[in-house]
Order: sequence, then C-alpha cells, then structure tokens
Amino acid sequence: MATQSPQTRRASARPYAVLSLAAALTTITLKLGAYWMTGSVGLLSDAIESFINLVAAVVAIWALTVAVRPPDAEHAFGHTKAEYFASGAEGLLILLAAVAIGVTAWNRLLHPRALEQVWAGLAISVLASGINGATAMILLRAGRRLRSITLNADAHHLLTDVWTTAGVLVGVSLVKLTGWLILDPLVALIVAANIVWTGVRLLMQTGHGVMDSVIPQSDQDVIERILSVYKGQGVEFHELRTRLAGRHRFVSVHVLVPGDWSVQRGHELCEEIELKIISALPETTVFTHLEPLEDSASWADEGLRRYTGTGTGTETGSQ
Repeated sequence: MATQSPQTRRASARPYAVLSLAAALTTITLKLGAYWMTGSVGLLSDAIESFINLVAAVVAIWALTVAVRPPDAEHAFGHTKAEYFASGAEGLLILLAAVAIGVTAWNRLLHPRALEQVWAGLAISVLASGINGATAMILLRAGRRLRSITLNADAHHLLTDVWTTAGVLVGVSLVKLTGWLILDPLVALIVAANIVWTGVRLLMQTGHGVMDSVIPQSDQDVIERILSVYKGQGVEFHELRTRLAGRHRFVSVHVLVPGDWSVQRGHELCEEIELKIISALPETTVFTHLEPLEDSASWADEGLRRYTGTGTGTETGSQ
C-alpha cells in the first residue's frame, strides 16, 4: 500500500479562513459606520452581507479543522466531506441575508428617508470593498491550489460582496445627485436578488458534492491515459468509477489479466497502476479489483450495478 498524506495540505487552508474572518470583522465595522453616517438602506444591506461573511468564515474554520482529521473507525474514508457543511451553511446564510435585506428595503421603499453625509459614507464603503476584493483574490488562488470547496465558496461570496458594494455605491450616488430617494431601496432589492442567486449556486454545488459526483473530466482523462498504456499489454479494464469528497478523490477500477498469471504478478500490476494514478492525482484513494480475462463472471458486473454472477478476484487499495 502506498500512502499520500493530504493532512498537511488541508491544514494549510485554515490560515486563509482566518484571513477571511479578519476581513469580515474589519468590513463589518466600516460598513456599519457608513450606514450610521448616511442612513442608507443600501449601505445597510451591504453591511448585513458582511455579517454573513463573518459567520461563513467561522464555519469555514470549523469545517477545515474537521476535514484535516485522518480516517478512523467510524469514518473509514476520512472527514473531507465536512467542507460541504461550510459551503451549504454559507448558502443558507446568504439566503437568510437576502430575506433580511429585502424586508428592510421594502420598508424603506414605503417610507423614504433622506440620506446624510453621503460622500463620506461612500468613501468608507470603497475602503471596505477594497479589503474584500483583495481577500477574495487571495482565497480564490488558495482554493484552486488546495482544491478546497470551502475556500472557493468563501472567495466567490466575497467577490459577490464586492459587486454588491459597487451597485450600492452607484445607487447611493444617484440618490445624492438626483434626489430620488426611491433609488436607495430599489438598489437594496436588486442586491437581495443577486445574493439569492449566489446562495442558490452554493447550495447546488454543495448538493452535487454530497451526492458523490464524479471527479472533473480533466482528472478522468488523466486516469484513462494511464490505463491505456496497459491495454496494449493484454490487460483490460472496466467499471471505472470515481467520486469526489471535498478535495479528496476516490477511484475504483476492475483490472482484468490473463488467468494463468500468478496472484503475485497481478497484485504487483495493480500496485503499479495505483501508484501511477496517485502520482498524477495527489490526494486520491485508488481501489483495484483483479479478475481473470477468460472468466465470463469477470464481465458480468459491467454497468453501475452488479445483477448476475458472483465473480472472483483480489482487491487492493492505495491512497
């Protein structure tokens, strides 16, 4: 068995979640200050979304802490799916924030209110937006490098926050320039609609992960290229199945070899295939199932479920 240790890489994602937490605390303070100065419900909606960033960062730290734990007796395949709790929780919190923003905006739409100290409030919001934008880019790069759904979700949420702030700034500026107070709550309602779309996307992404979606096509292509090398040597493969749990991949495949091969020879081939896949795709657990080419039972288990035949073979796994 060959072992590739992902724990260090998972642990390295946590400092980025702490960075997101610090950014959320800073931007909440700035945006609430901007709201208190201006009385703009648009700026209030922006501040509410930053509260969601704060809660999301706390959940992300928890999820990344759990995900780093190694497999145990109750979780034989590890804890990497904990990251889906973070993205799912963030999606739900985003939807709750949208509801809160929508209710506040509707009330202001019915009861317009003049804005005060607009330009000073907008300057503070621009500063907060710059902090969020810089943090989002750092998290996005880290999320792609570490293949962390938690960091990716946090980064995309922060980028949405930046666009939200931009829309609010335009709306509040127009209120100041035109005197049309109705624009302030209208912008807030548009912000709420945009936040709903972000939340729905995060929940869909989480759902795909919880339902054990296959690994990306580019990763499947890598596996196919590795297996194709052996097909020219009289070896066949079928039942290639993959799933993704957080950033960890799981791959299983049936390896069919001539029946006169020794168990040792077949085992060594499976070990070689497993190690090549792991070398090409780190943080992958590979299971191979060895079967004789000539036995009809070896082919009876093609398809997503096995309906006939008992089959024979030797299983080996690496991660």
